[in-house]
Amino acid sequence: MIRHVVLWKFRPGTELEQEQFIYNLQALQGVIPQLVSSEVGWNAGEGEYDAALVSEFRSFEDLEAYKQDPRHQAVSQLCKSIRLKRTAVDFEF
Repeated sequence: MIRHVVLWKFRPGTELEQEQFIYNLQALQGVIPQLVSSEVGWNAGEGEYDAALVSEFRSFEDLEAYKQDPRHQAVSQLCKSIRLKRTAVDFEF
């Protein structure tokens, strides 16, 4: 199994778009077949990043298929338009 963890820092003044992004990202669960599970939420503590995603895939191939899926690409485009920073890590477990 592969765990895909992503953190985002958003531009101030994009709060409505941020909410839409998180909603759209959550809506991918159960829609893209390669996505086994995912959790996304706002940073409830202190730190540099505003939101995080933790998702699971059966293989790196499934993760790549998810990244290339047009539904994920649409959500990703919204994110790219409002983020200041993004970091990610993928690991096997």
